[in-house]
Amino acid sequence: MGRYVVRRLLQMIPVFIGTTFLIYYMVYQLGGDPISAMFGDKGADPVFVRLKREEFHLNDPLIVQYWYYITDLLQGNFGTSFNGRPVSEELKRAFPVSIRLAVIAFAIEVVIGVGLGLLSGLRRGKLADTLVLAGTLVVISIPVFVLGTIAQFWLGSEWGIFEATASVGDPTWSQLVLPGLVLGSLSLAFVARLTRTSVAENMRADYVRTATAKGLPRRRVVTRHLLRNSLIPVVTFLGADLGALMAGAIVTEGIFNVDGVGRLIYLAVTKHESSTVVGAVAALVMIYLVMNLIVDLLYAVLDPRIRYA
Repeated sequence: MGRYVVRRLLQMIPVFIGTTFLIYYMVYQLGGDPISAMFGDKGADPVFVRLKREEFHLNDPLIVQYWYYITDLLQGNFGTSFNGRPVSEELKRAFPVSIRLAVIAFAIEVVIGVGLGLLSGLRRGKLADTLVLAGTLVVISIPVFVLGTIAQFWLGSEWGIFEATASVGDPTWSQLVLPGLVLGSLSLAFVARLTRTSVAENMRADYVRTATAKGLPRRRVVTRHLLRNSLIPVVTFLGADLGALMAGAIVTEGIFNVDGVGRLIYLAVTKHESSTVVGAVAALVMIYLVMNLIVDLLYAVLDPRIRYA
């Protein structure tokens, strides 16, 4: 296990360097001059532009610029925005909000998604299975911004079940329930369908028939034998989805006025704050890599037949 973890950590290094270099290249090279872009049609003071280009090493070759950036990043310095504010301060403010939102969405999709998938798989071809398949298909078919607007109007404004918007700055957990429900709805549908398919296939497996023939209680057969092995593909999806929940919340955070990472990236893109965009995306890349490592380690817990070399 130890050697496997070390090997995976070493594999993460080229992935991290490659992804951050690609992001850096796309933001600083494909988007034109980021300093001049901040001023739009108004035009910028040439002296100010020259000083800023020297400060951010924008006159150096791309590989030299990236070297300065990755060196600072490995020391925990995410850079400085063009207005002089450290990007790390923006991330410290936005990430706790997005983490809370992602945790709520993740809990909803795990509990409800796995529960519906298990129910549908156990009752395949019956009314419950049909309702789950139809309901998840509806959720998948509706765009997130439409679903968010409908949920905000009916569940928030009209019926008052949840708070319709979050307060600026530091929203409470209760204010994030409705955004979390909308954010996790699409993944919930996929988790339910994935769990259903896996449960339905494993119900015909030899180990399930053996456990049933031994006279074990149905609850024990389902929870300890059937569900445990059926969750392996679901865990793979959930691990990758946790990072996506934080990065893909731009629309949801915009609808419910949640001041998180998605909103930070959106505002940084509109204001041409390249340093903030690169820093926020680099932090999300780290989260993706760590979550994938955790998912790989969870395989052995769910299936004892899996061993690490």
